[in-house]
Amino acid sequence: MSALEQSSAIERKTLGVAELMQATLDRIDAVNGTVNAIVSLRDPDDLMAEARAVQDAPRKGWLHGIPIAIKDLANAKGLPNSGGSPLFADQIAQYDEPVVKRLRDAGALIIGKTNTPEFGLGSHTFNPVHGLTRNPYDTSRSAGGSSGGAAVALATRMLSVADGSDMMGSLRNPAGWNNVYGARPTWGSVPSDPRGDVFMHQLSTSGPMARNPADLAILLDTITGPDERQPLGKMPGQAVPMLAQPLPQQRIAWLGDWGGALPFEDGILSLSEAAMTQMAGLGHLVSALDAPFDADEMWESWITLRSFSVAAGLHPIYADPEKRAYLKPAAQWEVSRGVSMSAMDLHHASLSRSDWFRKTSALFEDFDVLVLPSAQCWPFDATLDHPTEIAGVTMDTYHRWMQVVIPASLVGLPVINIPIGFGENGLPAGLQLIGPRGGAGRLLQLAQDWHKMTDWPNKRPPAI
Repeated sequence: MSALEQSSAIERKTLGVAELMQATLDRIDAVNGTVNAIVSLRDPDDLMAEARAVQDAPRKGWLHGIPIAIKDLANAKGLPNSGGSPLFADQIAQYDEPVVKRLRDAGALIIGKTNTPEFGLGSHTFNPVHGLTRNPYDTSRSAGGSSGGAAVALATRMLSVADGSDMMGSLRNPAGWNNVYGARPTWGSVPSDPRGDVFMHQLSTSGPMARNPADLAILLDTITGPDERQPLGKMPGQAVPMLAQPLPQQRIAWLGDWGGALPFEDGILSLSEAAMTQMAGLGHLVSALDAPFDADEMWESWITLRSFSVAAGLHPIYADPEKRAYLKPAAQWEVSRGVSMSAMDLHHASLSRSDWFRKTSALFEDFDVLVLPSAQCWPFDATLDHPTEIAGVTMDTYHRWMQVVIPASLVGLPVINIPIGFGENGLPAGLQLIGPRGGAGRLLQLAQDWHKMTDWPNKRPPAI
């Protein structure tokens, strides 16, 4: 069942909350040992007792009685929040972050956490605390990340909806690699944890994942909205009402390999282009678009601002030699770059970001949606830390292979990942539907039409 179907059945009392919880625990017991997506699972007896207590309680919201596990980067009161780091393996959250509180206020029963890379760095979900999360379509392959645990839990039917977060594709790459939907919201529309600086670091955002656009839309609306403790972002939820409206013809720009700047493994572009043909078949106007901005300039802006942001969070650990040894090489690399930057380095990076944002504003006068693949390679060997080359091109950083997500991430645009089918290798792939700020509702309309035509998550679930 979808999350909305579960919600309706619970409201009509044709599905019991305890019945759903038992089915959830049974499914976790059956498959989680193979894929390792859900971690820090609460005691099953306690979960069943909580479900029975909620059964006839007043309905709090549409998530009343629905089990959810929270990404292991967010604080959920009473649960561990390791961030995949041995330094925080025993840390128990003392409060709910805004997104978690909104899920709980809507009635969700929080059963545990979903796995993530250490501190969310790198789009491959493994860490020394909880281990490796495996792709259910081929357990020798990566599940992506950093919301890899959430995507796998959805694909394997352990959860009906999930939360995640996205700085560099973390709601898009794992969604594409696990045949589900993921939404990176407009930056600022979903509040973050209001700790530390709340002005400068405009790169990462929380967001929803689901197996269909309707569930994605209602979960997005649930977590969207202002938080008076934070100065930026006042957008209210608006996606669900838009799904009921007819979608006018969309002017879609296909950006492909960004004018040859981005290497792709064989089969990804051809599968993506076949999906664009299907989009045109829905009545939309699809046009190929030349690279609208210099890829190298965008990349340099991104890695400067990203390292600055990562260093701001991890520098206290990095500054302690004993603790620094617990940081994986990618984290140490990011912090060392971040602390060495000058104010003018950051200023110039933000000038490039501003130039690209102005360019996107002009693009959205001529197009409604920009489209790129969700990743430049297929799910890779899970024993690797990260890909070191794509199509013969050497990847010069641990995250260069994810460069295709930067156009949206750098300027905080909303993105919906849609699943687009499978390659000859039997592995799934996705597309990024990118819209203007505040445009997630329109993107979800397009995703809904796509889902009605394709329904890849139900047409081809993992054989696990």
